[in-house]
Amino acid sequence: MARVIGAYLAALALMAPAAAHAEEFVRRDCQPVVQPTDALKFETDRHALWYRRFWTGSCADGLPLCFPGTPNWNEIVSRLVARGGPQDRSVLLPKACRLGQLIGLEWARDKRIQRIRTADLKVFNTMLEAAGDPLTGLERVEGKAQAMIAGR
Repeated sequence: MARVIGAYLAALALMAPAAAHAEEFVRRDCQPVVQPTDALKFETDRHALWYRRFWTGSCADGLPLCFPGTPNWNEIVSRLVARGGPQDRSVLLPKACRLGQLIGLEWARDKRIQRIRTADLKVFNTMLEAAGDPLTGLERVEGKAQAMIAGR
């Protein structure tokens, strides 16, 4: 009996990390163009939780020093697509979704090693809002984010 219980507990322990990522929180229309969250490589469990915060604005699972709210990337994608109109959706949506994954994965990293900080997210949001054309804004933010991640 003790062996059965031990095997059951071991199986549960193996399933726990996968369960933390089982519910997809990236907006449904972004999912075909980004890697599924449970396929991403996170450095720590906290990295995964902060990544969720980036997309949803929710401080799930007791993230320390986390403030829930907006903007979050799911909302930003909605605003960009709405500004662009239906004719631009096929270009804007995948670009915005992929940019969210790029920025979110870096911002969610441990503060000691991340190259994109919360202040940078505010700058990116301002750049997106200030651009007359949402596609131009996305391209500018993407260039800046890639340069920051590359350490330039």
